[in-house]
Amino acid sequence: MIREPGMSVRLKLTLSYAGFLMLAGTLLLGAVGLFLLNYQDRALEVMPVVMAPSGRDLIKDFAPDAAVVMLLLLVFGLLGGWVLAGRMLAPLTRITAATRRASTGSLAHRIELEGRDDEFRELADSFDAMLARLDAHVAEQRRFAANASHELRTPLAITQSLLEVARNDPDRDVGELHERLRVVNGRAIELTEALLLLSRADQRSFTREPVDLSLLAEEAAETLLPLAEKHGVVIETSGDITAVRGSRALLLQLTTNLLHNAIVHNLPEGGTVQLRAVSSARTGTLTVENTGEEVNPERIWTFTEPFQRGTERIRRDHAGVGLGLAIVKSIAQAHDGSLSLAPGVAGGLRVTVRLPGGSMSLGDRQDLPS
Repeated sequence: MIREPGMSVRLKLTLSYAGFLMLAGTLLLGAVGLFLLNYQDRALEVMPVVMAPSGRDLIKDFAPDAAVVMLLLLVFGLLGGWVLAGRMLAPLTRITAATRRASTGSLAHRIELEGRDDEFRELADSFDAMLARLDAHVAEQRRFAANASHELRTPLAITQSLLEVARNDPDRDVGELHERLRVVNGRAIELTEALLLLSRADQRSFTREPVDLSLLAEEAAETLLPLAEKHGVVIETSGDITAVRGSRALLLQLTTNLLHNAIVHNLPEGGTVQLRAVSSARTGTLTVENTGEEVNPERIWTFTEPFQRGTERIRRDHAGVGLGLAIVKSIAQAHDGSLSLAPGVAGGLRVTVRLPGGSMSLGDRQDLPS
């Protein structure tokens, strides 16, 4: 946006300071002049008219000195106002410089304004916090884009290799080639859908409505029951009405991802998964805990990173695309909630999602899908 050039804030403050000083000086000199005239009137009452000075003589003698005083006040006001305005606006100059550096893509710079707490210090600290969040977000997006490019390149490279093999070997079994291409293509579609879902959660482009986490837990358990039976895992759900506000589709995806991970990363036989929905005054909590091998606490923080599929916690038959918990984390944050992971008491992993609670009337409960 192009604007016409104008006076700087420092010059405006300087002129304002000098103007107020001149106004104060004018009022002061005016008061002195009135005092002298009043004094002259009282002098006429006690001495002869010939000896008392006239009002015109007083003004004539007082005017040059008053002019000198006003000139000194003007010079002092301009110089003093310029210096004071410069010192007061020095933090704003640093903030402006940091803003210009950030606009060029340099997000690592911080203002780090020293001194006592005031409006400029609060503004500088807020700007530093914003830069830190932007820097972390940009770094995360770059890392995610690099990982996504690598993950998407893998199925495409496999598809190309299979097609080259089929072209070089026309007598190869076409059915086997078709099956392998179907698996690779399915993985690419699954990865693309996961990326779109993650982007949708990050953008918060959804409508908030009353949602019952306990019903979502039951629905996810019913959907994934065949997978649980295939892995010999027993699903246990518990909890009362747990009302939150958000996107039912995204929260169902969150619950399904947690349950899917808990089933896949479990004991080879005789495993269990517990889903608990608990409601408090201001929070709705969903806890998913499974059995399994003991989890290294130092590696837990990596589980929510995109495309982190540690070999210690993976089952090769349902390896997924490495975005399960990353999607859960993004959905929770998009709903102003939190995600925490901790080792289970007897092995496995305990995942807790806390979301802001929301009111739910009986009508809302009846309107929810059963």
